[in-house]
Amino acid sequence: MPDEGRLASFDGATAWLNSDPLTPERLRGRVVVVDFWTYTCVNWLRTLPYLRAWAAKYHEDGLTVIGVHTPEFGFEGNLENVVVQSRALGVQYPIAVDTDYAVWSAFANHFWPALYIADRDGRIRFHHFGEGEYPMTEMVIQQLVLAGTDGAEHDLVMVEPHGLEVAADWQTLASPETYVGYRQSSGFAQEDGAIFDAPHVYTLPDRQSLNEWALSGTWTVASHAAISNETDTRIEFRFHARDVNLVLGPADPGTSIQFRVFLDGELATESHGTDVGSDGSGTVRDQRTYQLLRQPGEISDRLVEIEFQDAGIEAYCFTFG
Repeated sequence: MPDEGRLASFDGATAWLNSDPLTPERLRGRVVVVDFWTYTCVNWLRTLPYLRAWAAKYHEDGLTVIGVHTPEFGFEGNLENVVVQSRALGVQYPIAVDTDYAVWSAFANHFWPALYIADRDGRIRFHHFGEGEYPMTEMVIQQLVLAGTDGAEHDLVMVEPHGLEVAADWQTLASPETYVGYRQSSGFAQEDGAIFDAPHVYTLPDRQSLNEWALSGTWTVASHAAISNETDTRIEFRFHARDVNLVLGPADPGTSIQFRVFLDGELATESHGTDVGSDGSGTVRDQRTYQLLRQPGEISDRLVEIEFQDAGIEAYCFTFG
């Protein structure tokens, strides 16, 4: 395996969870997986079952998994949010909280998720950006943890992902990650008539093209998100995918916001996601990724509508699977 340089420092971490602060020196003699993540990233969520399994299976063989949590959205920089969501997700291995992007910069990293593997001498021997390559990654782990020992070869881990952790249906996926805040947004069908950073009344267009989205009711489209200003607002997206996810949160932390999901004008009862009940309804209580739809059967162009019965929702980013 190539030598990609020395394991970078974690000195810039703003906090540590599940561990005392770790350093490359303290980790010498162990194989180290460094995984850059942020808890709303659906691409990272789909890698999480493997990270949990590797951390558990190879710990006694000398493996340490470190999750470096570098926030994408502002609320992900809130330590309490990271604590709550990491526990909910079952992340029990050490977490370096990287609110200021110092560890991200030390590794010259540019991606979520990004994985780096260092050998027992603290030299990086492998990296992978994005999802996939799980067998290759695990074989690298095995080669490094068993190097110089008489240990028997391990079988590869078997995982049983659920909800957002289930891999995308790549064969039918034809809708991209789409931000709602104007700083990174694309596909906003009402952009020509939009008013940014101020409340504005939007009316849904008669027709949208594939991968366009639109608003109904009074919304403030800000740089980071779209914020609803009244009750009974809607956001809709014409998509082509099995799953529809949306990063959501209450503008006023601690409040709850009721919503309903419609698919082609009908309540999503048969195609509801894990964050939606069988009656098509759900509740936003915290700032995270919500799975709204998981469709059975044949996939085609569809229209999803999310109706928020309470004011004060923040909608950040659609993802698909």
